[in-house]
Amino acid sequence: MSAGSPKPPRFPLGLDSVGHGAVRSRAKPEPRAVLRPQRPLHEAARDASRQATPQGLGLDSQPVRERMIALLRREGIRCEPVFEAMRRVPRHAFVDTALANQAYEDTSLPIGLGQTISKPSVVARMIELLFDGAQARTHGSLGGTLEVGTGCGYQTALLAHLARRVVSIERLKPLFDKAGTNLSAWRLDHVRLVHGDGRLGHAPNAPYDSIIAAAGGEDVPQAWLDQLAVGGRLVAPMHRGGGRGQVLVVIDRHAHGCQRTEHEAVHFVPLKSGIA
Repeated sequence: MSAGSPKPPRFPLGLDSVGHGAVRSRAKPEPRAVLRPQRPLHEAARDASRQATPQGLGLDSQPVRERMIALLRREGIRCEPVFEAMRRVPRHAFVDTALANQAYEDTSLPIGLGQTISKPSVVARMIELLFDGAQARTHGSLGGTLEVGTGCGYQTALLAHLARRVVSIERLKPLFDKAGTNLSAWRLDHVRLVHGDGRLGHAPNAPYDSIIAAAGGEDVPQAWLDQLAVGGRLVAPMHRGGGRGQVLVVIDRHAHGCQRTEHEAVHFVPLKSGIA
């Protein structure tokens, strides 16, 4: 990393392997565009042939990340804490070398096993929604955070800069291992990676002030609701009724129950049970 880039903090990283209330709905109007954090893998493979570094700048150069942030501002993202985390976390360090030159474009990239690293705009939007919750507004932090779907670890690294502690669950062992390798350079002592079934959450560290998921199911698993703290917020892609696709669902837990709102249409990989 160049002298102009901030050096990551040095802390140990924890790795683990593991084997209520009424909901009131208040839907927001549907916007036209669909956020697609994943895309067909043949498109990503095709784009891998492009080897031009953005504007001729080195990937470790801070202006490259500023260029990405400027693009996200044009996309409507307004969360400054997210931008600050993106300045500090080099996205190219979390993708394969052959794809590194595309790391700061607003595109998803394959990470193996039919999975992709989500588009920066989608990652930023989901974390922005978390920051609109009561916990972040009150304390300026996401607090104790549960991430379902570690993937390559990029979003995990961003959350590490924004939360008091992070528990991240990945069901696919090769991706769990890859994320551990990718994050080892930062040695984050407040991050714990878990190889387990994300639908079950991670009860030993519950309750969580923030929960974020990178896979979509028919509805929010009850275990996530049970593990969400009073005053906490959950952001996840979930299916709408009638087979009308996925939307970003936000659930806020209050003392009297949970409130659900729906936001942008999205397209995520399916939320699956079990480990592999």
